[in-house]
Amino acid sequence: MVLLISPSFLAVSLAALLAAPVAQGLQTSKPEAKAVMLKAPGIEQPFTQADVDFMQGMIPHHAQAVKMGGWAPTRGSNKQLLVLCERIVVGQRDEINMMRQWLSDRGQEVPAADAMRHRMKMGDMVHDMLMPGMMTDEEMAALEKARGKEWDRLFLIGMIKHHEGAVKMVEELMNTHGGATGDDMFKFASDVFADQSTEIEVMKQMLAAIKGE
Repeated sequence: MVLLISPSFLAVSLAALLAAPVAQGLQTSKPEAKAVMLKAPGIEQPFTQADVDFMQGMIPHHAQAVKMGGWAPTRGSNKQLLVLCERIVVGQRDEINMMRQWLSDRGQEVPAADAMRHRMKMGDMVHDMLMPGMMTDEEMAALEKARGKEWDRLFLIGMIKHHEGAVKMVEELMNTHGGATGDDMFKFASDVFADQSTEIEVMKQMLAAIKGE
């Protein structure tokens, strides 16, 4: 079965998302609401705490996706899904390296490449938390145990939710004052939205096909 994605889907969806922050900014732009722009030695473009939070949260989000996709060759049965998992593993592993370098270059705390919890600091308190859409420990255990078509089904259900969480994180960043102001952050966040929105549609088609068998 060949899975086709409408060329207009991505363009329309991305345009709608990127327009939203502009509209919100016009409605709520007040001097006291403006984000504090940060600078780092040797880095030309300024950035914000929202950018830092996004990168630090997206690393564990990607790390879990890499782990899930890495199980495909020994657990999955659908050839198209194996190809998609390879794309996810390679692409998101590269993005993890990029995000860690981005944080390091700006003197920010860098999560481990395989961290699957976001470490949130609030004063003297530290909380390890899952980012939007991430699988719980119980869901990960069930996926690791599954085999064949059951693994395919559980993976698709979990990764669709996982990707939807990443899209939500991008939307929140784009609608934060000063978020994704720099060209590098804007491009990366836009790429995450575009890639994962497309993959959501592909996975929904795969899941429907499995349920129809």
